[in-house]
Order: sequence, then structure tokens, then C-alpha cells
Amino acid sequence: MIAATATATEMQNNFGKYLNIVLNGDEVLVTKNGKDVGRFVPVGKVHSFLTDSLAGVLENDFSFEDKLETILRENMKINDEPLD
Repeated sequence: MIAATATATEMQNNFGKYLNIVLNGDEVLVTKNGKDVGRFVPVGKVHSFLTDSLAGVLENDFSFEDKLETILRENMKINDEPLD
């Protein structure tokens, strides 16, 4: 959960404050010039964040080769002959 948002300058000048937020298990969103540029996250949440981001995207029987072939066929209007 994002508990705080800080500019890069705020992060630099108040690192201890944001470190305590992370030590308590929460995340800090870091911005620069009004744009999100990173997250300061607890070590244990790194894998969770990646997993949560992919939830529902990949199916159990997902095949990169099949997906690539599908994309190529759709974008290049390739016939049903196997791609080799």
C-alpha cells in the first residue's frame, strides 16, 4: 500500500522519515517534475508487487511462442501455415 508520495528532493532531504514508512511495511511513491519515477518498498513486498502486477495477465498454460505467433498472424495477416 502506498502510504506517502514524495518528490525526489523531499526524499533526499527527509530520507529518515520515508525510511521509517518503509520499515513499517508501507510504500513511498517517488516523483520528479510531477511524474512518478519510482517506489521505495520494503524488501518483502518486491515479489508481491510483481506478482500482483501480473495477476490475471498470464494463464497457467501460457506459451510465449504461441503468443508471438498469434501476434505475428494478427499484425501481418499471415495465413494458417506454421511459422518456422
